[in-house]
Amino acid sequence: MAVQHFVLRDFALESGVVLPEAILAYATYGELDPGRGNAIVFPTWFAGTHESNEWLIGPGRPVDTDRYFVIVPNTFGNGLSSSPSNTPAPFDGPRFPSITMRDNVAAQYRLVTEYFGIGELALVLGCSMAAMQTYQWAVDHPGMVRRALPYCGAPRTPAHCRVFVDSLRAALTATASGTGELAIPPGTALETFARVFAAWGFSQAFHRQEEYRALGFTSPEETTTGFWVANFAGLDVDNVISQLDTWVTGDVSRGDRFRGDLPAALGAIEAELVSLSCDTDLYFPPEDEEAAAAHIPKGEALTIRSAWGHQAGGGVDPAGAAVIGRQVRRLLATVG
Repeated sequence: MAVQHFVLRDFALESGVVLPEAILAYATYGELDPGRGNAIVFPTWFAGTHESNEWLIGPGRPVDTDRYFVIVPNTFGNGLSSSPSNTPAPFDGPRFPSITMRDNVAAQYRLVTEYFGIGELALVLGCSMAAMQTYQWAVDHPGMVRRALPYCGAPRTPAHCRVFVDSLRAALTATASGTGELAIPPGTALETFARVFAAWGFSQAFHRQEEYRALGFTSPEETTTGFWVANFAGLDVDNVISQLDTWVTGDVSRGDRFRGDLPAALGAIEAELVSLSCDTDLYFPPEDEEAAAAHIPKGEALTIRSAWGHQAGGGVDPAGAAVIGRQVRRLLATVG
């Protein structure tokens, strides 16, 4: 699907920095109906692009393009939307400003309302860092989001997950020079990063049960190099660091409106919201989502039973994909 670009001039970030020209790259699927009532927003996850979501989108698939118009905005920092790698000075490279989940959703909201003229969303959904954006959409625009499906994510990055993200950042920056430039080749830094990631992306049960064989690998090491190292190879290091910073600061209650009161922020959600977590996810455990859902008036937390850990939400795990697909269809069945 061809990438399109929405330009946001003098885009004010939550940090107070103003980007003279922010670019939101996005792809669309299906057709917007005359009443503009069939729109779905499906943001991207960490280091992913719109193509990462396509396993769920298409004619007859759960996000059915015969019925719905799907907007997939690329998250800032992923190399397609405004990122350290494609932003001109003085905001290039390590000088790129901090981006929050709310900044991403603010840009997406402008795309949806100003460019497409959409006033209501049939569904917002997303995995991992996109699940956090899904929560942000539901909190920031409660009258607009009718249904929400965050999966393998959370409304606030849990403390244990922040420890993990900090370790990833350290793997990329521990040998940086005083100017912020890497003192080791980017490829070496990214391989170290990928090897840290590999220990968390799948679960202990995934390796114990040799589930990696379903991906065509014969050992944990082959999985690390063939799946994780290959996945992150060639990425821009500053882009990765930017998205890590977005991930680690994720919190729908940050800012003046709720001042860190997460139950109050969740209580403001009006959407019918189903949160899906995987019972072996090392980032976002089910108990956190159960606690969050208790504060959402029309919230429900369900658990994916899978050994694939966080990757149960990535479309590669048949069990996880089946549960996600069923819940998408279930939510959209109430559209009328």
